[in-house]
Amino acid sequence: MTVNERPQFDAPARTIREVDYGFFGPDSPTWKVWTAPTAIIGFQRAVTLEHFDPALTAAVADVGGIYSDPRGRLDHTFAYFLIAAVGDSRMCIEASEHLMQVHAKANGIEPISGKRYSANNPDSQLWIHVTGWHSVLKCYEMYGPGKLTPEEERQYWADCVTAAELQTCKPADVPTSREEVREYFAMMRPKLCTSERAREGMHYLLFTPRAKGVKLWIGSRIVAPAAIASLPKWMRETGGFDQPGILDRAYPRAVRLVTAMLKSDRFKVRVAHGVLGPMTGRLLREHIAAGVPANPVTVTPAQARALYGRAARGTA
Repeated sequence: MTVNERPQFDAPARTIREVDYGFFGPDSPTWKVWTAPTAIIGFQRAVTLEHFDPALTAAVADVGGIYSDPRGRLDHTFAYFLIAAVGDSRMCIEASEHLMQVHAKANGIEPISGKRYSANNPDSQLWIHVTGWHSVLKCYEMYGPGKLTPEEERQYWADCVTAAELQTCKPADVPTSREEVREYFAMMRPKLCTSERAREGMHYLLFTPRAKGVKLWIGSRIVAPAAIASLPKWMRETGGFDQPGILDRAYPRAVRLVTAMLKSDRFKVRVAHGVLGPMTGRLLREHIAAGVPANPVTVTPAQARALYGRAARGTA
């Protein structure tokens, strides 16, 4: 597969919220956490951690396109998470089905184990999903408004299970609380590893080369110390990207001050567009501007799939 043939996720060509409120709705902690400025830090944290899964490292390095177009890949990946969090059910289902088609092309032989990998593998998808939802919440708590209420936290993890239904994850395997997330990471730790290629990918995402664009070069270096400061020591040392303690101590207060000033919706969109890319910026702008949808209710992924899935569209 050549660089030009690399699989790529594109958001559906419609506005983010037309038919309903999607799966969570405007009063949900999911909307609050995933549209906060701190989500950018959490996202950089999550995509770095993905490389601890050797199958995902292979998928990213072999066919993921991250090294040829890092800003485009980050933009499109975050756009999918944002659609799942705040998009209407039709956009969520269309985006989910499209992404699984993209992932179906990302398969091959993982060089460390010699086993075949697939980006749609349920275990790899679960690692992506849990690290994404956990990282964004972790950075919201550390650099944003602080901890959710106990009720909000319970709802957030219930929402995490719901969102997992959009991909190949087994819902029964998805953590449903902070304690279960800790248990999941403890269970995964012996299975995680790094390699020369994994470390290269982690460092590339944390400190993207200037040749890939000045905005991403600057943005990655501003965000990286905050993302690293949120990680446990063993992950930092295993990944080879530990940093001096002075950064760990200085960054949280500084970042909290900056995110507290990001109250302007227009400024939030500009930051999302500038750091991640145009697709994320567009979707966030549409989310902020969206009024009441045609049917102002939330639905389940199963209900949405029955209405808007390939079978319903006659394209199964």
